[in-house]
Amino acid sequence: MIGAFMSEVNRTMPVLFIGHGSPENAYLDNEFTRRMKLLGKELPRPKAILCISAHWLTEGSYVTAMENPRTIHDFYGFPDKLYKITYPAPGNPELAKRVKDIVKKTDVGLDKEEWGLDHGTWMILKLMYPEADIPIVQLSIDYYKPPEYHYELGKELSPLRDEGILIIGSGNLVHNIRQAAFPDLDAKPYDWAVEFDSKVQECLNKGDHESLINYRNWGRVSQLAHPTPDHYYPLMYTIALQRPNDSLTYPYTGFHYASASMRAVKIG
Repeated sequence: MIGAFMSEVNRTMPVLFIGHGSPENAYLDNEFTRRMKLLGKELPRPKAILCISAHWLTEGSYVTAMENPRTIHDFYGFPDKLYKITYPAPGNPELAKRVKDIVKKTDVGLDKEEWGLDHGTWMILKLMYPEADIPIVQLSIDYYKPPEYHYELGKELSPLRDEGILIIGSGNLVHNIRQAAFPDLDAKPYDWAVEFDSKVQECLNKGDHESLINYRNWGRVSQLAHPTPDHYYPLMYTIALQRPNDSLTYPYTGFHYASASMRAVKIG
């Protein structure tokens, strides 16, 4: 199985963290969506994609292992046209088994029928790869584990970078829906949102993963930025995959609705 992946590899793939924001970004035309469309063209074409989305929270770890994952509309109260969008990308059971094999920290379950592609995955990939012709696998987030657990699990995925797999963490570096300034997409961000986003950038620039793992030590600003940790945890997987000589860039920076950082991070 390893040989099957390695035989098609030309280069080490980068790793991404994407701030996905509202599911309406699937069809909106704004600075963020335009940049994501360009990003898909700039990256080396992956053999397959492994996405860790903030919207698949489980007890234990699971990976989608079906041939044709369904498009999940895991939201409510949006225009009808959003619920009609599908993203019929194929799955990759072989990659799912590979993930299960290389992860030693826990027993990763193979999900062959329950989940699919939630909007944290299909929304950004619809922008980046609109043809939906690249196989996709999702890895769930064990919501009952601390940040360091996700960081260490992420490290075990490192071999996939050399096997043509694009790994994406999908969340938001600041995510507080209760404070969102709906419907003003371009509302001025809150001071605490800017502070937290800047703190994350500072740590990323320094390669200070320990501080990023222990973000709750930053006090009240961390509680405002993340009342719950789900949209932050995908970052743990992205930074865990950073290697000593990797480049670090930010394909997009900015805020939506005052309380969602849309910052994208590209490593490698």
